Amino acid sequence: MNINEKALKLHSENRGKIEVVSKTEIKDMQDLAVVYTPGVAEPCRKIHQNRDDVYTYTTKGNMVAVVSDGTAILGLGDIGPEAAIPVMEGKAVLFKYFAGVDAFPICLDTKDTEEIIKAVTQIAPVFGGINLEDISAPRCFEIEKRLKETLDIPVFHDDQHGTAVVVLSGLINALKVAKKKMEEAKIVVNGAGAASIAVTKFLFSAGAEHVILCDSKGAIYEGRSENMNSAKEEMAKITNKDLLKGTLADALVGADVFIGLSGPNLVTKEMVKTMAHDPIIFAMANPIPEILPDEAKAGGARIIATGRSDFPNQVNNCLGFPALFKGALQVRASEINEEMKLAAAHAIASVIPDSELSENNIIPNVFHPEVMKKEAEAVAQAARDTGVARI
Repeated sequence: MNINEKALKLHSENRGKIEVVSKTEIKDMQDLAVVYTPGVAEPCRKIHQNRDDVYTYTTKGNMVAVVSDGTAILGLGDIGPEAAIPVMEGKAVLFKYFAGVDAFPICLDTKDTEEIIKAVTQIAPVFGGINLEDISAPRCFEIEKRLKETLDIPVFHDDQHGTAVVVLSGLINALKVAKKKMEEAKIVVNGAGAASIAVTKFLFSAGAEHVILCDSKGAIYEGRSENMNSAKEEMAKITNKDLLKGTLADALVGADVFIGLSGPNLVTKEMVKTMAHDPIIFAMANPIPEILPDEAKAGGARIIATGRSDFPNQVNNCLGFPALFKGALQVRASEINEEMKLAAAHAIASVIPDSELSENNIIPNVFHPEVMKKEAEAVAQAARDTGVARI
């Protein structure tokens, strides 16, 4: 069977991928009386007297809602909330497997920004964190911003920030291998959706100073009128300081780094040849990257990363979100802030010692035994250092 056939078999035989399992046995009437009525009334009274006791007496402190409206599912696009359930169930499995965090899929039957914000706000008492997933841009920016302002638990859009954390972790090590500095490197990011905009912003947080963001019409610059929206207008104010105009090919001339979060086959080996010495290529479109590794190598690329598991240096979001939430939940953080995300990226990067770094070894494998523990500890410490940890 091919991978699609295996997936259908697994999903149909198991009727999905998750189940609810009790943490306690009910063997007799005494057990029933403690688990449910009348005994359950006592923790209810305690929580009523002190709302923070909800973390002591319920699953809230280790439970994340994986929320989607089904509008930006993988490479499938707007396929609806029902069709989104397998992805959200899968995310819940990954939370549990990699970080021991309980998670539950919430697929909302609305695309209305206000209704999504209202729905998530109303279910928040059950959860210790909210993982927004596969919500199309630009609505996802407003939804995340408003929920972060409203709720006192971490709200995290993984398509944006999870991607940004893992990209930065790989880039930190790639720059070491290529002997280049973040603040000096010319970086071109292709794609102007949620992930690419978040990656671009995060690069500045990490010390980058020379970044050009491109979309299907070419370089974005302040004053451009074609194919713009509010998110691109915001990015135009902080990127492309020299106001370069032209295509992606024009932007790549002399560039040290290409980061692709766009579409297949948009970069050629001829374009790579125009880049700076020892260029770094992160071609992350799936399943077909912006340029395949062999062609990038033929163009002179020094280091190549993709989103695929069958090539070296896979940029895999599983390296980010499970441990980020684990660290945040451990200290009951009120948010996942920029410092926590930076700590996560540097922790992931540090899992590979400098002595073991190479062109084909810049990002640790998601199954590396140390990565989740080290990352979660770094996130928790950053939460303490920045004053958002409550325990």
